[in-house]
Amino acid sequence: MTGQDHKPWNVPPGSNEYPPLNSSLDSAGRAGIAGADPPHIPGLSGESAMVRELLLALSVGFTLPAPLPGGLADHDGLESIIDAAKDAGLLLADGSVVGTARHALLKGTPISRLRALQRELVDKVLEHNGALGELARDLARSGLQDSRVATELEEAANNVLETDPLLARDLYAEALLAGTRELDNAAKRAQALAATGDLDAAGRIVDRLLALPEPPDLRLGVDVAAAVWAQRGMMARSADTYSWLGPDRLGSSAPLAAVAMIGSGNAAGVEEPLAAGTPAGSPTLLAVALTLTQEGLRRTLGPAPQLALPELIRASDMMNASGAAVPLPESPGALAAVCALHSGEPAVADNVLKAALTAGQGGDAARPRLFLLQAWSAMQQDNADEARLAINEAAKANPWPLAPRDELLVAALEVGLARRGSEVHELVLAWDRAREAMMHVSVDLYSLLPWGELMITAARLRETRRVSHYLDGAWELLGKLGNPPLWSVPLHWAAVQAALLSESPSELAPHAAALVRASQHSHLASVLAAGGKAWVSVLASRFDAADVETAARGLAAVGMPWEGARLAGHAAAHAEERRDLVRLLACARDIHPQGASSGAGPERGEEPHQDVTGMPAPEGPRAGSVDASGLSMREREVGRLLLEGKTYREIGEAIYISPRTAEHHVARMRRRLGADSRSELLVRLRLALGEGYPPP
Repeated sequence: MTGQDHKPWNVPPGSNEYPPLNSSLDSAGRAGIAGADPPHIPGLSGESAMVRELLLALSVGFTLPAPLPGGLADHDGLESIIDAAKDAGLLLADGSVVGTARHALLKGTPISRLRALQRELVDKVLEHNGALGELARDLARSGLQDSRVATELEEAANNVLETDPLLARDLYAEALLAGTRELDNAAKRAQALAATGDLDAAGRIVDRLLALPEPPDLRLGVDVAAAVWAQRGMMARSADTYSWLGPDRLGSSAPLAAVAMIGSGNAAGVEEPLAAGTPAGSPTLLAVALTLTQEGLRRTLGPAPQLALPELIRASDMMNASGAAVPLPESPGALAAVCALHSGEPAVADNVLKAALTAGQGGDAARPRLFLLQAWSAMQQDNADEARLAINEAAKANPWPLAPRDELLVAALEVGLARRGSEVHELVLAWDRAREAMMHVSVDLYSLLPWGELMITAARLRETRRVSHYLDGAWELLGKLGNPPLWSVPLHWAAVQAALLSESPSELAPHAAALVRASQHSHLASVLAAGGKAWVSVLASRFDAADVETAARGLAAVGMPWEGARLAGHAAAHAEERRDLVRLLACARDIHPQGASSGAGPERGEEPHQDVTGMPAPEGPRAGSVDASGLSMREREVGRLLLEGKTYREIGEAIYISPRTAEHHVARMRRRLGADSRSELLVRLRLALGEGYPPP
C-alpha cells in the first residue's frame, strides 16, 4: 500500500492496511502502565530497539512504506530495520506484524504511548491522504477520542444516512466513542435506528431530544418520533407530534404531517401548513415523492377519488427512484397499495408492492409492512399459499419484532385465511391472537381493512363486544373526514357481512344504504351494493339466478373471487329449478375453479358448503352428504342436539336412533373436527354448524 491509499467506509475492519486495534488496545489499556518494561518478543534481543519501534508503529496502524512515525521515517537505516524484522520472522511480506508479536506489543506498551502514536498516525494520514477512511472506525473502536476522528465518522454517517441506515447507525455509534457530543447527532442517530427497525432505541433518543428547551435538528427529531408513533399503531399521536411542532416550523416535513393527520382523521390540520405558505423544498426525487403522496391522499377524500390511485402510484415510483430511507408515518408504496385494495384493485396493489420491495423502499423498517400488504392482496384474491409465504417473508424481513400495527395486520390475515379455509380450530386460535394484538393499537384510516375482517369474524364467533368500541372509533374517524367513499366502502361491506351473520336486518340496513349512496362515486360500492342485495335475496329464497350470477361475477371482477363463488354456491342450494342450480354451480366453478376442494361451491350433487358470511347452507334430503365442515347431515342433526345439552338417550329419542348410535356419531364428529375433549368438540361444533345453535 502507498501512502496515498485509504479504505472506503463500507470495507469491513481487519485488513492489512489498517489492522483492527480494538481488542489489542483494550488489553493494552488494562495492562499498560507508564514506565513499564518493553514487552518480551521472541526473536528480538535487548538491543533491537528500532526493530521493536517499527513493529509497534505497524501494530498501531502505521504502514509501509509510509506513513511512519517521525523517528522511523527519518532514520537512515530504515531498510535494514525492516530487513531485520523480516529476518526475525516478525514482519510478513505484506508489511503486517505477526499476530503474536502484535498482541504482545500492544498489551505491553503503556496506553499513553499508544494514544500518542495513534494521534501521530492521524496527523500523518490526514497530511498524506486528507481523510482517514476505515482507519477512523478502527481508532474509534480502540478507544481513541479525537475530534478529527469523530468529525470524519459523523460526516461519513451523514452521507449514507438515507441510503444505508445500517452503516450510518454504526458510524454514529463510533463517532460517539471518538468523542462526539451525544446531542450533536441525536436526531440523525434516531433516524438511522428507526430505519433499521429498532423503534425502542430510536424512541428513547428522540424522547430525550424533544424534552430539551432548544433541541438541535428539531424537525428531524419530530419526523422520527412521528414515524415511531405510527408504527406503534398510534397514528393520532403521530399527528399530535406535528401539531406540537407547529405549521410554521414544518418546512419540508409538511407532506409527512399530512399523512399522519389524514390517517388520524384530522383533515383540517392538513390545510394549516398550506395556508401558512410552507415552502415545498427543492424538487428532488424524494421531495416530489412526498408531495405526490400528500396530494394523492387529499384526493382520496375529495369528489374524484379515482384520481388518487395514479398519483399515489407515481409517488411510490419516485420514492423507489430516490433510494431514500427517511422516517415516514406510512410509505408511499404502502399507501398506494392500501388505496388500490380499497378501490377493488388487488392486482394493482400487488404490482406496486413488488416494485417497492425490489427497490428497498423505506429501508428495512418498511419491508414487513409491504410484505404483509402483499399477503392481504393475495388473500383477497384467494391465493392462500402466496399469502402465507408473504407473511413468512415479513417475519424475517429485519431482526426486530414486528411493530404493533403490523402485528395487528398479521392477526387479521391469520383470521381471514382461517375463515376462508373453513379451518375451525385455526380460526379460534387466530381470533385469540387477534384479541391480544388489537389491544396494542388504535384505529387509523390505513388500518380499516384488518378491522373489517375482525368485525366479520367477531360476528361469526359471537364476540362483537370485543371489537365494538374499536369500530365505533373507525366510524367516528370516517365521519370526521366526511365519510369518503374510497375509505368507507370496504368497511360498510364488512358490516353488511357481519349483520348477515348476526341475522340483524336493523344493523344491515344503514350499511346497505351507504353502499347504494356511495355507488354514485365508487364502482366498487356499486358492485358491493349489488352483492349485498343478492345475498339478502338468496337468504330470503326470493332471487333471480341471473341477478345472482351477475353479482357474483361482479365480486370476482373487483378481486373477491372467494366471496363471488360463495354467493353463487349458496344460491345454488336455494335454487328451485334444476337449470338455475346448474347455472349457479357453473358460475361458482368458473369464478373459483378449485372450489371443489376448498369449499367454494358444491360438486356433483353434494350439499353446498358454507357461504361467504360463514352461515351454513340449508339442509337437503341426502342424510349422508358431507359439507365443508366434514360432517354428514345426520351428524349435523346429532351435533345440534348435543349443543342443546341433550344426552345420548335424548338424542336417540329425538331422531329415532339408539343411544349407542348417537354415541358413535359423536365419536366420529370428534375425530373429523380434531377435538381432543368434549368442551373442544362443543366449540368446534358451534363454528361448524354456524348460526341456529344455542349460545354457550
